[in-house]
Amino acid sequence: MPTDSTSWIALLRGINVGGHRRLPMAELRELFEGSGCEEVRTYIQSGNAVLNASDTDREGLADRLARAIEEAKGFRPAVMLLTPGELEAAMAGNPFPEATDEPNRLHLWFLAADPEEPDLDALRSLRAPSERFELRGRIFYLHAPDGIGRSKLAARVERAIGVEATARNWRTVETLHGMAAGAGG
Repeated sequence: MPTDSTSWIALLRGINVGGHRRLPMAELRELFEGSGCEEVRTYIQSGNAVLNASDTDREGLADRLARAIEEAKGFRPAVMLLTPGELEAAMAGNPFPEATDEPNRLHLWFLAADPEEPDLDALRSLRAPSERFELRGRIFYLHAPDGIGRSKLAARVERAIGVEATARNWRTVETLHGMAAGAGG
């Protein structure tokens, strides 16, 4: 990686869900590369990428990437950028380390901003007896042993927290961390 380049993890929100807002990962890589990014690698079809860019302006780069998708595909997904260190801190802050043994049952919501007045009581009222959650800064952690698809709480996280967010399971977080580490990040 060139020394004047920054590693980023890009999390796209709401693409390739239920056949809507389709964006094949090969196209995503091409769009990101056309926007000045290098060494773009993707993971699964839900909008996860590790990339290098000379741009250190997080908001400017995220806007440029979202705009490139909008111009090519006709929709504009939210693009959240994390540094490898931020992803690592989110992993280190996991309040449920024993839940990593079932990586598809532990989810992290990455928040676009600090929540001002999160309604955690609303989430507590929706929580299944087996579920545990915790909000730590810009990360919301949910351990849902019965599965995320059955969780009433999971469906309401973003509304209750009050800021835009995108969720990834622990397996995806670990994979992105490994990809970023492999990129020198």
